[in-house]
Amino acid sequence: MDEKMPTRRRAGDLTSGPIPRTLLLFALPVLGSNVLQSLNGSINAVWVGRFLGESALTATSNANLVLFLILGTVFGIGMAATILVAQSVGARDLPEARRIVGTSATFFFLVSMVFAVCGWIWVDAILGALGTPADALPLARSYLRIIFVAVPMMNLLSFVMTVLRGAGDSRTPFFFMALAVVLDIVLNPLLIRGIGPFPELGIAGSATSTLIGQTVSVIAILIVLYVRKHPLRLAGANLALLRPDPTLLRIVVFKGVPMGLQMIVISVAALTVMGIVNSYGSQVAAAYGIAAQLWTYIQMPALAIGAAVSSMAAQNVGAGRWDRIGRIAASGVGFNLVLTGALVAVLSVFDRPVLSLFLSSDSAAIDIAVHINTIASWSFILFGITIVLFATVRATGAVMPPLIILVISVLVVRTGFAYFMRGVIGEEALWWSFPAGSISSLILAAAYYRFGRWRSMHMIEDRPAAGEPPDTGLGVPRGRANMTPETPNGLNDPARGHLSFAQPHGG
Repeated sequence: MDEKMPTRRRAGDLTSGPIPRTLLLFALPVLGSNVLQSLNGSINAVWVGRFLGESALTATSNANLVLFLILGTVFGIGMAATILVAQSVGARDLPEARRIVGTSATFFFLVSMVFAVCGWIWVDAILGALGTPADALPLARSYLRIIFVAVPMMNLLSFVMTVLRGAGDSRTPFFFMALAVVLDIVLNPLLIRGIGPFPELGIAGSATSTLIGQTVSVIAILIVLYVRKHPLRLAGANLALLRPDPTLLRIVVFKGVPMGLQMIVISVAALTVMGIVNSYGSQVAAAYGIAAQLWTYIQMPALAIGAAVSSMAAQNVGAGRWDRIGRIAASGVGFNLVLTGALVAVLSVFDRPVLSLFLSSDSAAIDIAVHINTIASWSFILFGITIVLFATVRATGAVMPPLIILVISVLVVRTGFAYFMRGVIGEEALWWSFPAGSISSLILAAAYYRFGRWRSMHMIEDRPAAGEPPDTGLGVPRGRANMTPETPNGLNDPARGHLSFAQPHGG
């Protein structure tokens, strides 16, 4: 296919047009969604802390840890469904894409209901296992029970948004994420304090605002998709696709679990390092805590670019456009270097004023936090490159090698360096463990990207992607017959009109 932008480009098509521009425009709404989610959590923490005090804030922190583990469990399943949808969209195979949506949606709903019911029943056991402080336990129980009720809506919204991104539309998810966040932020103080016509619910009001925001947003996005007759909606005879296909479900689960475990590996490493940090006292722990707050934002561009690369590469794999895969990865690496590098540079100049937002400027912890940030922040540029390479290879179905690389670099190298080097360089080992982990992960990821067999892998093993990739993964594939406008499945059939996976103003 010609690399020039066609006169009338199919909305949601990530297999044509200039790669850097397409990737950037797709990644920006994903980045916006990530920022909104982080701001939502930060602002809600402010409401809870100011209105209800430290015990309530501790309660929400413990409950949110449980929520993170739940969402992390289904994260990989959503990613697997997204990649499968993207490959099908790239191959112009709409019936297959709908099959994936039907099977995955039912599985998501059932798993979410199990989490909600079990969480409600065993909430005390869960909080006890976390060692929740006694004064925060009643508050955490009230908060977490409502959060468990919200889990099905949260998972459904997340699923719909990831499927849309796989179909090439990142704008629609951004708008409805914004709706959920705005509702949550606005309703939080109203329901906590009982302002105006709203009941005073205390900490339960904070959880209820999340429930309302997620529920309204997911209902609204589904209404919009059905009103617009989105090609992936299930209606009429296609509702039968909600009955899970055992073969397809097995693929989604077996490919998704390793991706979900990646989040758990990172979480375990973070908790391990935090435990070591705590041994040096509250001042060092506070300094590390506020530095880690900044790192959350530093990593956002890389995570957004990685999500965009994954969807874009998967569509091109499905389309047999192996000639574009290497350039997609290169563009993702370039954007990461520019965006993440710019953030690191800005924070290195203004680190003290920014860190002073969390603690008083004369606090000794500020000096420690500045030191920590100087040593560790640049390593996230390297880890961002790793994220892009992981996103590229898993678009073909290579999900185990990234997990193994993370286990080695994050669990073994990072935590091992932090623990065993303390006897040599003291607490400095904790901060230098981040560059050590990032360097090792980049070396291993680059080696697998260059020499691994990911180009010959498929999400659905008995159905190779359109076109056979050359050995290097960089040449032009032998054929692309399934990409012609007369594709029999009707996706580009002129009689049906041009297919739009995105809303009218773009995607």
